[in-house]
Amino acid sequence: MPQTPPFAAMFDSSGYNRNLYLSKEDNCGGLYYHDNNLISGSLEALIQHLVPNVDYYPDTRIRKIAPKILQLLTEWTETFPYDFRDERMMRNLKELAQRITSGDEMYRKNVQQIIQALIRKLASLSQYEEVLAKINATATDRLTVLKTKPQSIQRDILTVCNDPYTLAQQLTRIELERLNYIGPEEFVQAFVQKDPLDNDKSCYGNPKKTRNLEAYVEWFNRLSYLVATEICMPVKKKHRARMIEYFIDVARECFNIGNFNSLMAIISGMNMSPVSRLKKTWAKVKTAKFDILEHQMDPSSNFYNYRTALRGAAQRSLTAHSSREKIVIPFFSLLIKDIYFLNEGCSNRLPNGHVNFEKFWELAKQVSEFMTWKQVECPFERDRKILQYLLTIPVFSEDALYLASYESEGPENHIEKDRWKTLRSTLLGRV
Repeated sequence: MPQTPPFAAMFDSSGYNRNLYLSKEDNCGGLYYHDNNLISGSLEALIQHLVPNVDYYPDTRIRKIAPKILQLLTEWTETFPYDFRDERMMRNLKELAQRITSGDEMYRKNVQQIIQALIRKLASLSQYEEVLAKINATATDRLTVLKTKPQSIQRDILTVCNDPYTLAQQLTRIELERLNYIGPEEFVQAFVQKDPLDNDKSCYGNPKKTRNLEAYVEWFNRLSYLVATEICMPVKKKHRARMIEYFIDVARECFNIGNFNSLMAIISGMNMSPVSRLKKTWAKVKTAKFDILEHQMDPSSNFYNYRTALRGAAQRSLTAHSSREKIVIPFFSLLIKDIYFLNEGCSNRLPNGHVNFEKFWELAKQVSEFMTWKQVECPFERDRKILQYLLTIPVFSEDALYLASYESEGPENHIEKDRWKTLRSTLLGRV
């Protein structure tokens, strides 16, 4: 995939922002500031700056520092609650809380509220993961279902929801719910396999804890395959054409809402080879609206058109007066790619050995913006029937999609004919 110019252009081959490094800086005890922002410094100087001493905390009694500790614990448990799934972390939290609240009723109540809110978040996360596990456990290939049931009683998306706007709303509900469970630390775990301050030392012995991030990527893939399945499944050409036009309208509504992830998943599904090869079907489709959407998500110039639309949605969100206007759901795979290239394209340390704070500021900016978007409350009412269909209905595998496509519109060359015969033999047991 192409590297992101805005980030790549910031860094030269040495892996750091040369213009920044050569700008006027203020040296304060080994820490370097630019416009009152910390930009670099040695690890030793940073530690020295953070460790309390007689000047930093003239009075080190617990009552003096307790409010600051409570503020830290509040922000930590709210922003990174998944850290406390580790029993050791939870035990340390409770031990620290006991020390803070000793003999002070007000502090005791505050700490109790912090811990109760944390426990509720962790319980909600566990329930969410259990639901995902059940959905994955019951996943079935659509072809298997078709073999066991007559096609006449098979449902399609139009029998469940024939209004594109309503379906776009329910897709947005799924997106926001799944986004909400992705913790900011998952971005770190997804990319950082080494000590973030030492490119040679490994600091993660356990597997990456990115379950919710990965589940969200899997949702994108499922939606793409669901779209392709719904298009390839109908026997009649006019029904396939109607299904294509329906999903074009759904995609357009997703764009209007600000749901770029579902929009891209739908476009991806419609561009899958088993769908795109259905030339007779596409000939019956009015594709003008689809062409506009494809242009909007065109990957050329590093997704310039999409990034422009995303900035517009983000600006709308900042000035919004309703939850509906606050919705910004980015094309997630591209967001991950941007963060990856930012992380890989810039060294953790500057040539003088100082920590490169500019890199970490930029990473934090990217993730913080995402954190703001994912906290938007969904304004659309839940439709259980539609959601159940979207999340659990079996979809075709890639081979089954090709088979359905060949059955609908026959092979056009010897390669397709050979593949068709193989698929019929393998999947249907027929020659």
